[in-house]
Amino acid sequence: MTKMSKAPPKADGEAKMSKPSLYADRVQVYPRAVRGPARTFKWAVLTFCLTVYYLVPWIRWDRGPGQPGQAVLLDIGHERFHFFNVEFWPQDIYYLTGALILGAVSLFLVTSLVGRAWCGYACPQTVWTDLFMLIERMVQGDRNARMRRDQAPLSFDKIWRKTATHAAWLGVAFWTGGAWIMYYADAPTVTVEFWQGTASTPVYVFTFLFTATTYLLAGWAREQVCTYMCPWPRFQASMLDEHSLIVTYEAWRGEPRGHGKRAADAPRKLDAPALGDCIDCKACVNVCPTGIDIRDGVQLECINCGLCVDACNEMMEKTGQPKWLIKWDTFAHQEARAAGNHEPYHLLRPRTLIYVSALVLGFVIMGVAMANRAEIDLAIQRDRAPLFVTVRDGSLRNAYTVKISNKTHEAADFALSMKGVESAEMTVAEEGEGRMPILMLTVEPDSVGTFRVLVFGRPAHLVEGSQDLAFIARNTLTGEQKTYNSVFMGPGARATH
Repeated sequence: MTKMSKAPPKADGEAKMSKPSLYADRVQVYPRAVRGPARTFKWAVLTFCLTVYYLVPWIRWDRGPGQPGQAVLLDIGHERFHFFNVEFWPQDIYYLTGALILGAVSLFLVTSLVGRAWCGYACPQTVWTDLFMLIERMVQGDRNARMRRDQAPLSFDKIWRKTATHAAWLGVAFWTGGAWIMYYADAPTVTVEFWQGTASTPVYVFTFLFTATTYLLAGWAREQVCTYMCPWPRFQASMLDEHSLIVTYEAWRGEPRGHGKRAADAPRKLDAPALGDCIDCKACVNVCPTGIDIRDGVQLECINCGLCVDACNEMMEKTGQPKWLIKWDTFAHQEARAAGNHEPYHLLRPRTLIYVSALVLGFVIMGVAMANRAEIDLAIQRDRAPLFVTVRDGSLRNAYTVKISNKTHEAADFALSMKGVESAEMTVAEEGEGRMPILMLTVEPDSVGTFRVLVFGRPAHLVEGSQDLAFIARNTLTGEQKTYNSVFMGPGARATH
């Protein structure tokens, strides 16, 4: 065997420090299949979420003639959001704001109680990634088989399994994108039009867009979405405290680690010379969907799914050790157990009470707002040029654009009246009828009636050229009314009004 010659030493100043790389290649994660309570619960949540997502657009709801028959429909063309028996208009955007606030506070509460349970079980990224990994295991095998195949040279077996996997992923992604479109158009109608090639261009564009994003995020990006793209891990720590229930490793019991089977009666105290319960099998690492080692402590990549709990319990049974070396627990409880003490769980604490109070208050406000939700709306815009016109009889005339929203499914007659300017009268400009104190205006069902109204009056209390004027629209059938405050302009008015 020839001896390798040494490279000559570099001259002074030649040696250079290697610069740290700003980019690290992705380390492929090969999660292993596991069985246990956490995995079973994840399958149940996944099945529920996918069932709701794919089936909700097909639920029918009778709203009467001429109305959409889909229970949940975001009808962008007609600017309506139908949710079973409730119909939201663009003017009801504050309900969406309230729903988002309630969702955020609920997420804060759940995180403070049980960590990233949302991320581990119900987040769409988690649900579809779980489904894609299930398909991958069914076609390519479990962790070891996939690793060997990826490291092996190209072969027919490798080609057809990879092709079948990605074809199945694209199929799921396609149905995911198609189902999303069904929330914006009648599901049976858009499905037929899609396959007949008569659907609108946006239908095809957005189906392709959602297909591509689902395929890329759940099939290729996977854990990188949770680690790098999702902002939630960055500030979830502010929601946690020592009483939050999260996935933890009992280091006081598991350390020092060591391979080999333990005797059933081996001592497990911290000061005992025997090894701890952890046999360093890395089963917890091999099942983790983000590829972390939970024994290193809380990490932003951990989604609190608990699969490592199932994997560790399985190994503890095989080695004759007590289960739950990795478990859902709190830091306070772990510290107490390590010291031989008992620490109760504290679900009700200042942090959670604040979140619960905010939720209750929010639901009450939303409930009251929904219960008192008006079926009419009134919006008025006064003409700015000219501000006013003096007519032959000496009265002043102002012009207004009146919009009355009829949110019912029947045509309605509205009595439009005024208060604030004595003896004021009005007329609809297009109709040219005489002046009258009250106008009768008809608005078609589920629509907005727009009228240009001319108001005539002799204001007696002009302040800087204006006087308050209130318009009142009353549904003559139900008695429901809406008031809109405006102004009536006269001499001395400024163009800023």
